[in-house]
Amino acid sequence: MSQPELPPYLREQLARFEQIQQNLQAVLVQKQQVEMELSETDKALEELGRAADDEAVYKFAGNLLVKVQKSEVMKELTEKKELAGTRKMVLAKQESRFRENLKELQGKIDDAVKPKAAQTQPPGDA
Repeated sequence: MSQPELPPYLREQLARFEQIQQNLQAVLVQKQQVEMELSETDKALEELGRAADDEAVYKFAGNLLVKVQKSEVMKELTEKKELAGTRKMVLAKQESRFRENLKELQGKIDDAVKPKAAQTQPPGDA
């Protein structure tokens, strides 16, 4: 017994569902990367906070380590942390939107499939 062909509307809904799932997955990966960046930045700021103001501080510049002033690096890391925090909020909103869209589409797909399932099932079979 072969599967009946899906109507174009349902195929379109399933394609949208799959696309949104892929988008959600991409957002989750980006969000995880931003969270790791935030964690690393927090650790760096914590370590710099413990360092004396006159202690030598170095940062990577390509393949080199360059001596920099502690205040410069603190300012740079603080800005990086704020930017990452903003990116995390944006990604969280996108994640929420994608999850809502998936839930809505799942309902539409279920509604489109349920009547057919009920029609193909003989009466009295439970």
